[in-house]
Amino acid sequence: MPRSPILSASRIRTAALHIIDRDGLDGLSMRKLASELGVQAASLYGHVSTKDDLLHEVAAGILERVDVSGFEGGDWRHGLRSCARSYRAALAAHPNIVPFLAYGPAHREASLRRLDVVHGGLVAAGWSRREATMIAAALMYLVFGAALSSFSSGFSEDQTFYRDRYPNLDKAHLLPAVARELDHDSFELALEAFVTGLAARARD
Repeated sequence: MPRSPILSASRIRTAALHIIDRDGLDGLSMRKLASELGVQAASLYGHVSTKDDLLHEVAAGILERVDVSGFEGGDWRHGLRSCARSYRAALAAHPNIVPFLAYGPAHREASLRRLDVVHGGLVAAGWSRREATMIAAALMYLVFGAALSSFSSGFSEDQTFYRDRYPNLDKAHLLPAVARELDHDSFELALEAFVTGLAARARD
């Protein structure tokens, strides 16, 4: 008899995330997961009830990496910046699960706990509860928008495609080569504009 169980919740989540990273969100099935783990599919149901429940558990593990500690010092600007950057980094590490996470916090403890900190930090800083909700939602739009697509890599590397028909985009063919850098800088620009705009509104 083995000293430790063949299956554990942690091992199942890790294998499921590996499949999602490799094969996409639609590529995960309980049958494929069982095969990956070397067990029968029925064995999984002692640890997880449904595929949807499993996805929520995998999502919770990813969201544990989102840092909301920046709100602890009372500086909501620092809190928003650090939360947005860590959130984007967590999603960038596993882009295939982003569409599932984009539906909202649902009943995920990790999501709700962090949202509670963000909302509480904003209200404590003087924002109304309604404004705090809007700011948190807007932050998610910004983060998920950045995680769901790459503006820069969507261009063709063929210079002739742009040169004659789109004279103002004559350098667009260069963008895919610097997509990572430009996407990062574009996110930072949008984040800074967001926080600066909120700060100006708070002073009005």
